[in-house]
Amino acid sequence: MRELSLLEARVLGVLIEKAHTVPDSYPLSLNSLVAGCNQKTARDPVLNATDAEVQVAVDALKGLNLAFESSGSRVSRYEHNMGRVMGLPSQSVAVLALLMLRGPQTSAELRANTERLHRFADVSSVEGFLDELAERSAEKGGPLVVKLPRAPGARESRWMHLLCGAIDVSQMISSAAPEDFVAASELAALKANQDRLMREVDDLRALVERLYTELGVSR
Repeated sequence: MRELSLLEARVLGVLIEKAHTVPDSYPLSLNSLVAGCNQKTARDPVLNATDAEVQVAVDALKGLNLAFESSGSRVSRYEHNMGRVMGLPSQSVAVLALLMLRGPQTSAELRANTERLHRFADVSSVEGFLDELAERSAEKGGPLVVKLPRAPGARESRWMHLLCGAIDVSQMISSAAPEDFVAASELAALKANQDRLMREVDDLRALVERLYTELGVSR
């Protein structure tokens, strides 16, 4: 499989996330997909993609069989097919989705952030699936995540997905200020609490989009 663009990875991550967090609105319409891609919370980096850009990205994912369009609806709706196409268990799909949506994270952050996609028993369970993804054989397509070296002052190592291509780990560490890693670690709990408060708002937005569609009412 070819490398994904940033927006293609974001679209795929949103489809995986929303399948669990707003099942009543899933598969997603283009409007809901755009809203999910451009969320201001639980996203890194924050994007401002247009409808046309997201449509191009989802069409590209369809060409890779990572997404497909549902039938039987007046409005086009889309869902992901990542686990089946790539031969991955749901736990690995959940971890990859969070890495695509939120950027590099520690295994502890991943366990907390994937709670609504999959509940891991403990951090070691998350690390087990991360190790499997990092050691994925060439016959299966090669590694899908990499463990970043622990930066000076950082408490834990972070993980990053490789769906958008290989990364230069040494360059990434040398170009980052140590205090940035410390701040990210110390603020993780606060960010998690903020995200939980905002999830209900995002869910309500998705519900409103669905009602607009079902009632045939324009904004």
